[in-house]
Amino acid sequence: METTNRKTLVVLLGATATGKTETSIRLARAFGSEIVSSDSRQIYREMSIGTAKPTAAELAAVPHHFIGTRSVREDYSAGRYEEDALACLGELFERHDVLFLVGGSGLYIDALCNGMDALPEVDAELRRKLTEQVRSEGLGPLLERLRELDPEYDERMDRHNPQRVVRALEVCLQSGRPYSTLRKGASRPRPFDIVRIGIRMPRAVLYERIDRRVDIMMEQGLEQEARSLYGLRDCNALQTVGYRELFDWFDGKITRGKAVELIKRNSRRYAKRQETWFGRDERTRWFEGGPTCAEAVEKYLRDTLRLP
Repeated sequence: METTNRKTLVVLLGATATGKTETSIRLARAFGSEIVSSDSRQIYREMSIGTAKPTAAELAAVPHHFIGTRSVREDYSAGRYEEDALACLGELFERHDVLFLVGGSGLYIDALCNGMDALPEVDAELRRKLTEQVRSEGLGPLLERLRELDPEYDERMDRHNPQRVVRALEVCLQSGRPYSTLRKGASRPRPFDIVRIGIRMPRAVLYERIDRRVDIMMEQGLEQEARSLYGLRDCNALQTVGYRELFDWFDGKITRGKAVELIKRNSRRYAKRQETWFGRDERTRWFEGGPTCAEAVEKYLRDTLRLP
């Protein structure tokens, strides 16, 4: 990357459970910087255990932004995040030369770094019909249709997220074009440089970490957190791994043991999709996660940005 006199946003990305939180805090402290979250679920204040939010001690170690700032009752989109995060970065860059964008939500990262493409306005009646179909028949029929209309997007989307499935399908039906082709517009210029850093781990190691994390979440009270949100289970924010499975248990559809098993399985599948999403960007410089990851990334950044 060519250095300039502009500010620099370091994007620290990777699949769930690769150690982004710990690494980002060590880096932000080393550079005297702050962290802007790009996690589309940690932004909700009611969802803490199931989203693996930074602990109180971690949040106190470095200033964080977009953690617990919205309610699950609100509809919050990647487009709104783009606007809000750009405004936040504008303020933070007044006192920092380097900032860290940290998270695993590819859509949020793309929105901030590249800008959102102009998509068709929501057809309320079409959305109502598709949403009703999900309720009555499940996601299966919609996923089949989406696979026919946009096989590329089907390969890397979150197939367990009704909101994403409905939105992608409605765009295909309204525009007559695959959703993926409408999200490939030219990147909008940003008033700062971007350095993309990825953290990855061998698949077997990552899956073991994911399974262990789910067990820890259950020990920390994920069941109680989900029960407190059960009355809001239809909110878009809660259509996510870790909550949907427990809601099915509460509804008597599956056992507790099956719910935990499904959380682990669906989390592993989500991690695989994240790897696919992030792997398509050749600008990302990848590092192996682990105890020496932060040190290696720090050296790379100081060399790249020509900082002491």
